[in-house]
Formats: sequence, C-alpha cells, structure tokens
Amino acid sequence: MERFIEKTMYAARWLLAPIYFGLSLALVMLTLKFFQEIFHLLPHIFEQTEADLILLVLSLIDMSLVGGLLVMVMLSGYENFVSQLDIADDKEKLSWLGKMDSSSLKNKVAASIVAISSIHLLRIFMDAKNIDTDYLKWYVIIHLTFVVSAFAMGYLDRLTRHDH
Repeated sequence: MERFIEKTMYAARWLLAPIYFGLSLALVMLTLKFFQEIFHLLPHIFEQTEADLILLVLSLIDMSLVGGLLVMVMLSGYENFVSQLDIADDKEKLSWLGKMDSSSLKNKVAASIVAISSIHLLRIFMDAKNIDTDYLKWYVIIHLTFVVSAFAMGYLDRLTRHDH
C-alpha cells in the first residue's frame, strides 16, 4: 500500500505539466498585447509627447520583463518539478537551463517582481501630477515592501546555504 501511495504521489507531479503549458499560452497573450500596443501607437507616433512615448516604452519594457519571468518560471519549474527537458546537444540551449533550483528560481522571481514594480513606479511618477498623493504614497510603500521582501528572501537563502 505504501509503495502504491508513493508511486501515485510521484506520478502526480505530471499534473503540473498543463499548468506550465498554460504559462506558455499566457506568454502568447502577452506577446499579442505587446504588438497591439506598438501597432496602436505607430499611426500616432508624431502626435505623442515625449513623456507619453516614454510611458509607452516603459509599459513595453514591463511586458518584456513579465515575459522573461514567465519563461523562467515555466521552464525552470517544469525542469525542477516535472521532468528534465530533452534538448539535443546540437540545438540552442539557454545557459541557465538545468542549473536553477527552486530556491534560486524563487529569488529570481522576487528580483523580477522588484524590477517590474520599479518600472511601474517610474511610470506612476512620470504621471504624478494626475495621481492623488495618497496613492503615490501607497505605490511607494508597496514597492518598498517588494524590495524588502526580495532582500529578506535572498538573505535567508544565503544563510541557509552557508549552513549546509
């Protein structure tokens, strides 16, 4: 009975595979939204102010960071929790693939969230004249919470790695 339960639990990791595949669909949606923004702006590029153009570019950078985060979580999560990716030696392979454990993935996700939050905060500050001061204060507090959380996670990870 114990062996059956263990085999079933081990096989249950494959339930994560559709979730990681779903992240690839989210990446497709993000790509479509990215190009929708570009195609929406192109006919009006000369009508845009410099500040509006910078806000759009920051939004595109934000989307690219989220896309990179999706790829990182999708591939590393699959390799860490489901199965190793079988990529032929003659094919292009990402340098970090197979080298990122769940702890380093968690730290990279936290760092990516801080970067995304930073860009979002910069976008907010560029439009600060149209945003209530209380909202600005909360945006900064939330961003600092992300920064402190990422730092604390990295610090705790470093402490536990030195113990081993």
